[in-house]
Amino acid sequence: MAGETSVLMPVIIVVALVIRSAFTEIRHPGSARREWAFITSRRTMAAAGVVAVTVTAIGWSQAGWAAVAWALLSGALTAYVIGRDIG
Repeated sequence: MAGETSVLMPVIIVVALVIRSAFTEIRHPGSARREWAFITSRRTMAAAGVVAVTVTAIGWSQAGWAAVAWALLSGALTAYVIGRDIG
C-alpha cells in the first residue's frame, strides 16, 4: 500500500503542471509550444535520461516501482530547467 501512495504524489505533480500549462495556453495562445519546447532538444532529453536512471538506481532498493515514478518526474523537471534557454 505504501508503494502505491508514494506513486500518487509524482502523478499529482505532473497533472498539476499539465493543467497549469493548459490554462496558460488558454490565456496566451502559443505559450504551450514555447513552454514544452525542451522536449525536442537532444541535450535536455539526455540530461533527463541520466537523472531518471540515476534516481531509479538509487531509489529502487527502497521504493521499488515508486522510484521509477519519481525518477521520471525528476528527469522531466531537469529537462525543463535545462531547456529554459531554448525558444
